[in-house]
Amino acid sequence: MTLSVHSPDELVAVIPHLLGFKPEESIIFLPMGSDLPVARVDLPTTPRDREVVWRSISDAYGRYAQPGSSIAIVFLTANREDASVAGHDFAARFDTVGIDTRIMLWADETRWADLNTGDMGLQTAAARERVAAMTVLSGRAQPAPDRASLATSLVGDREPIAKVLPDAQVAATESTTRAESRWAVGRLNQFHRDGLRLSDGDAARLLVAVHSIPIRDRLWEDINRDNTSSHVALWTDMTRRAPDEVRAAPASLLGFASWLSGHGAMVWCALDQVPEDKPYALAGLVASAVQSGMHPREWEATNSQPAMRGTDHAADFAPHRSDTEHVQFRPARGI
Repeated sequence: MTLSVHSPDELVAVIPHLLGFKPEESIIFLPMGSDLPVARVDLPTTPRDREVVWRSISDAYGRYAQPGSSIAIVFLTANREDASVAGHDFAARFDTVGIDTRIMLWADETRWADLNTGDMGLQTAAARERVAAMTVLSGRAQPAPDRASLATSLVGDREPIAKVLPDAQVAATESTTRAESRWAVGRLNQFHRDGLRLSDGDAARLLVAVHSIPIRDRLWEDINRDNTSSHVALWTDMTRRAPDEVRAAPASLLGFASWLSGHGAMVWCALDQVPEDKPYALAGLVASAVQSGMHPREWEATNSQPAMRGTDHAADFAPHRSDTEHVQFRPARGI
């Protein structure tokens, strides 16, 4: 999908929809084509901070840069002077890896300014409404008010499943891995069809099932870029409801599905739900993919390798969108 914006006002308005929340005191790097990642970082205010940011993103951008690659750099902050200094610094750095900075914008809560030309304008309700309508039609969820709200959305009432979990665990021991795997795949397919919230009993059984690495991998293999919205919905609900002892698997599956669908902020919020005292290799694999700027195409190329499965022996950086999704800036006349 191409997100087509026509003014600096609309470019600022589209950012919360791309990230999944409204950022503050941030720099956002937006690709003007489909080959570069989208990145959000906290606003650096010193040369040392800018160097740290560049080290964290330069490898990924350098890897995917192609002739003609370009980006927009947008600063969301009240401090226009810091934005201007950092903007020209990063534009020069991107030039060293063959990426042209086509647009450099500053915006506070109400205004925007082009840091190259000095043109200024107001952020308008009309632009926000147009962008919201465009993203709704594309099926994209509307953004959370802030990142804290996004994280809070993954914390629900876990007591109902905690009550029935012991019975589900006993039942699993009396069953077989093959039978539980067959049931889990069938239950997943049912959710794909109807999208209905699982009962506490089914949810507990599914959480016990995906606690088993072979069964988890069967459901992991089902995730692709055509069904990520269904998987995100299922594993969001499972993560919200899962007690600590069975939350690592659904949170990691949610992180993976979110990465594949291009929702970088949700990836980190999901991985934050993996209990700290239970290191989980799939969560580490997802984190590494995001931090390195790995394109989902690369995952699909390696996905057929058996070694990528069964791995449990072992700055916000948003992943790429789909192959054809990017910001397409088409200035209106007079802008």
